[in-house]
Amino acid sequence: MAVKTIAMLLAGGEGRRLYPLTMDRTKPAVPWGGRYRIIDIVLSNFVNSGFTRINVLTQFKADSLIKHISRGWQLESKFGRYIDIIPAQMRVSKEWYKGSADAIYQNLNLIYDEEPEHVFVFGADHIYKMDIAQFLRSHTRKRADLTISAIPVPVEEASRFGVIEVDRDMRVIGFQEKPENPKPMPDNPNYALVSMGNYVFKTRVLIDVVKKDAKNTKSEHDFGKNVIPSMYRDYKVYVYDFRKNRPPGITKKEIGYWVDIGTIDSYWKSSMDLVSVSPVFNLYNKKWPIYSYNPDAPPAKFVFANEKEKRVGIATDSIVSEGCIVSGGRVNKSILFPGVRINSFANVDNSILFNDVNVGRYCRLKNVLCDKGVVIPERTKIGFDLEEDRKRFKVTENGIVVIPKGYKFE
Repeated sequence: MAVKTIAMLLAGGEGRRLYPLTMDRTKPAVPWGGRYRIIDIVLSNFVNSGFTRINVLTQFKADSLIKHISRGWQLESKFGRYIDIIPAQMRVSKEWYKGSADAIYQNLNLIYDEEPEHVFVFGADHIYKMDIAQFLRSHTRKRADLTISAIPVPVEEASRFGVIEVDRDMRVIGFQEKPENPKPMPDNPNYALVSMGNYVFKTRVLIDVVKKDAKNTKSEHDFGKNVIPSMYRDYKVYVYDFRKNRPPGITKKEIGYWVDIGTIDSYWKSSMDLVSVSPVFNLYNKKWPIYSYNPDAPPAKFVFANEKEKRVGIATDSIVSEGCIVSGGRVNKSILFPGVRINSFANVDNSILFNDVNVGRYCRLKNVLCDKGVVIPERTKIGFDLEEDRKRFKVTENGIVVIPKGYKFE
């Protein structure tokens, strides 16, 4: 079935709610998990599932994303395997993509060229593990025109998503995009069934619906807002229950695990899910690896410099990437990206430090998310006085202090 499909990954998100992490990069290019980019998750899912004809549709601030994919995701094109980066080409319009459906419409030439039977349309900013072959089998078994991967979420959180109503056969009978009052599931009133933003279409159906949507001047040209609500009455639209998906080596905790990286707090949650003794999202599953690109770097180093001064480099319940040096400082429940240095007597707790951050001696950091290349001066305290921190940095509702890329301390 893999040779009869292509994937269209929507990777052009501006990511305003992730600012300042998206100040210089598109959302799927945001670093995650110590040595990855967010887009590595969906790419790894496709490659691990055996689907290797992939188009990545870019738009806003795509330079970082393009470099990452071109350097780290080269497949053997001689045998029909590729991950192609597709910048916005404006082939049919002089405008940027007006929505997710318009992104597909403006790139229909890619589908015409390959002549697949089915087309995957996936987002590129979610954290999850999916054997996509199982998803496709459900789609073809029901001879669906469109299958939507979906998952139950608490009703109070469902207004951020597309909420789906289904019959007993999981056929869609209602769809509302981000409703104020989400309809709960009939058999579970505390939960609503929501779209994960991952779809598989029959090719001819996808072409028909995006062409029709393109002619609608009142449409926002979005799959969730416009296309799917107009489809389920006239086409065979089904839901795939993501909780039934079982990639090889998956743990019980990971079954049904999915996080939409839409805000700093959701980014933070998905990151902190990695550092527990028994992580909710397991990076160490050899049967379902997460691939990425990183320049060569030396191993991490922990320095025990002077017993009298108690300069002991130590990290507990943390992810410490290659090239890091913990030089007499202490790190707890934190994620250090490559090249981070923690100097003597510094204390880093419950924090995420991107590449090449340098934490000075005697610093104290708590609940800090620091972007690349920041040098934090000696004796700096961040995360202990949020009112004071707000004068310089973004502080989220959950008290996460975000230091932007390249910030210069006075």
